[in-house]
Amino acid sequence: MFIAIVQIPTDGKRSKEEAVEGGVASAPNFLGKKGLIRKDYLNGDEGRGGVYLWESREAAEAWYNEDWWPMMEKRFGARPSLTYYDTYVTVDNAAGEVRVDGQPVALARDAAE
Repeated sequence: MFIAIVQIPTDGKRSKEEAVEGGVASAPNFLGKKGLIRKDYLNGDEGRGGVYLWESREAAEAWYNEDWWPMMEKRFGARPSLTYYDTYVTVDNAAGEVRVDGQPVALARDAAE
């Protein structure tokens, strides 16, 4: 699995209402997106952006292609930063499981915290 973090510099944090409105408006662009497992929208003092969980680097790179950069600059008036990370192990407390490469694994109960 693969994580991409997009950060868009802006002048200050949006209100919760503005952030929710913007996220809900763009969410349909990501529903059913091939290779995208999840997107979390970011809203902070330094700007906005998203944390994307992709099935693979290839899926991410298909999205963040050469057309993506000018589209983002036009839309937000600033060039975003894009950082890639491999992710092999996930602790999912909502599901009560640990996954390696997306697959649940059994853990020894006396494992160190």
